[in-house]
Amino acid sequence: MSSFMLSANRATLRMRWGTSVNPISMKPFRWYTTEIERKPLFDKILIANRGEIACRIMRTAKKLGIKTVAVFSDADRNALHVKMADEAYNIGPAASAESYLKVDKIIEVARKSGAQAIHPGYGFLSENAGFADRLAKESITFIGPPPSAMTSMGSKSESKFIMEAAKVPVVPGYHGDNQDDAFLKVEAAKIGYPVLIKAIKGGGGKGMRIVDKPEDFDIMLESSRREAMKSFSDDKVLVEKYLVTPRHVEVQVFADTHGNAVYLFERDCSVQRRHQKILEEAPAPGLSEELRRDLGEKAVAAAKAVNYVGAGTVEFIMDNTDQKFYFMEMNTRLQVEHPITEMITDTDLVQWQLEVAAGNRLPKLQNELKKEGWAFEARIYAENPNNDFLPDVGPLLHVRTPDSSDSVRLETGFVQGDEISVHYDPMIAKLVVHGENRTAALRILRKALSEYEVVGLNTNIEFLKTLASHPAFIAGDVETGFIKKYETDMFKPAPPLDPATVAQASLSVILRDLEASKQAALDAEDATSPFTLNSGLRLNQTSEQSLTFKLEDQDVKVGVEFNRDGTYNVRVQTPSKTTVFNKVMAKLAGESAIIADIENRLYKTSVVQEDDQIHVFAEEGKVTLDIPQPKFLTVGKEEKAGSLRTPMPCKISNVMCKPGDKVVKGQALVILEAMKMEHVIKSPIDGVISDVFFSVGEMVAENKSLIAFEEEKKA
Repeated sequence: MSSFMLSANRATLRMRWGTSVNPISMKPFRWYTTEIERKPLFDKILIANRGEIACRIMRTAKKLGIKTVAVFSDADRNALHVKMADEAYNIGPAASAESYLKVDKIIEVARKSGAQAIHPGYGFLSENAGFADRLAKESITFIGPPPSAMTSMGSKSESKFIMEAAKVPVVPGYHGDNQDDAFLKVEAAKIGYPVLIKAIKGGGGKGMRIVDKPEDFDIMLESSRREAMKSFSDDKVLVEKYLVTPRHVEVQVFADTHGNAVYLFERDCSVQRRHQKILEEAPAPGLSEELRRDLGEKAVAAAKAVNYVGAGTVEFIMDNTDQKFYFMEMNTRLQVEHPITEMITDTDLVQWQLEVAAGNRLPKLQNELKKEGWAFEARIYAENPNNDFLPDVGPLLHVRTPDSSDSVRLETGFVQGDEISVHYDPMIAKLVVHGENRTAALRILRKALSEYEVVGLNTNIEFLKTLASHPAFIAGDVETGFIKKYETDMFKPAPPLDPATVAQASLSVILRDLEASKQAALDAEDATSPFTLNSGLRLNQTSEQSLTFKLEDQDVKVGVEFNRDGTYNVRVQTPSKTTVFNKVMAKLAGESAIIADIENRLYKTSVVQEDDQIHVFAEEGKVTLDIPQPKFLTVGKEEKAGSLRTPMPCKISNVMCKPGDKVVKGQALVILEAMKMEHVIKSPIDGVISDVFFSVGEMVAENKSLIAFEEEKKA
């Protein structure tokens, strides 16, 4: 037997031949085979990102014995990804433009640490062809596609032309170079309203605006350009037809340097708010196997058209009425929702990225890829669904997550005690589940969401629970307008307050008060004295304590009577009724839980007190009760009618009014920037502006007055 080797594409091609005997004819014959020798993986990589994706990459690297280097801003000094890495380096101030987007600083760290390759994660520099080019010149491997593919697919207009040439269907629209405002408006009229204005570069809903009528086109175009420039340093846009009942279906593709390209089936990402995904699933519901194969093959054709290498996602928009699909864009990176593809294909896509970047063949070819079961990913965001999903910031004072298992996976970059910052994306975590079919996976998702607890800021967890329980979603009837279509169901009033929930909140307050009093007595070396207890408890007699809570401006009064046998009688009085629970047994269970036996039912409930609020994670969901402040603390703090306040810490991007201007209700007055998104503040009334308190470029804290009206002065 003989062999020789050829070097190609950073891999080694080994040809082997020899002579054997045919067992039937007994005649000798000559044979040969070719095989590609597997290249070793990197010893050390740098992750040019933060949060959950940095942690995700580190987990795979650790499994493979690869050392990791983290970079961090001043705001992320104590972040989880910094703690997980083998080495970590500070690269600048909190603002991403001064840290995570600083190419020179990141390359300097790679040189200093000896990292052989850089994984960009997603966002930040992940689709920056210039960054990949620079790394090639520095002889550092970029764990991603070739710069040429990023350039071609990074332009939504150029990519459309490439797709047309590759026989991949595209959405009707204008994707050319003429960026004159008046010209684009004429093109929009030709296409027919509604139209979609999209930034040519980037993704994630940045620079995307739906325009329903011609009179809104100019302001939406200006807003789209401004957001695109801030996010991608390029304000060019395209205009295309907006499908009224579309679905967002995307295909995971992978290619190597040996000419192999595969698709790992599709994901449905139709359920969105503010043009951003919040609940994804794989595979997509309601597709025939023929359609599924067609989507996959078109996605591979798209990747091959630009000589793609590595992980990518080809996004299609599909008309829900006729199931015709059109190329929308290609994300030349690992996607946020890649875990659901991993769950149904039993793969590790980060490991695939490392193998391909090292010059190896894809771990599996198309005929080796199978899909098993169903998976969902719910994005846990710091945001307020009841306030147009505006992002929130603040500390994670209490976090309890569902237990991980083969069917439940949590991707996060935060732990209890961390803070969600105004400088970065508001996503806290991704909850990923897998089941044998869609029904089973949904059941697991709902249970896992019910076990997820967060206190310290607003989250979308309760909204996700409502969404995952909606009959239309259970039926797989999804489209990008799902939330708007079922808005009444999504935001229906909270169920009536369960008196048992109030009883548990009250007993938790009292028992913790008792515990604190006992500790105070111990500290005072008088542990035997019952008179030090704040609860009012006295020996050899019953005693009662009263509490008052507020729920949506309604008083909830509670009386707790201490019995000699250690039980409690609890009287709960709401505006509609009074309920009495006798002989209740209760005890604390850790720092934030209570065990209570109420009318022969045993409850174990998380109850968390945060300043002047009590948060109860009850069967009906999270219930927040306010503890009224004394009147002397609230005098003079009443909200004035018609005032406009910042809904979150933010930066002023644009001010479209001045003192003396007459405005109408709904008129755009100020544009804020927070969490990498723009938020338009509109006038709540018809009136006259008397004061504008902030200027463009200023940073403003939460709940600060932005605008004053003359009506306020007259009040």
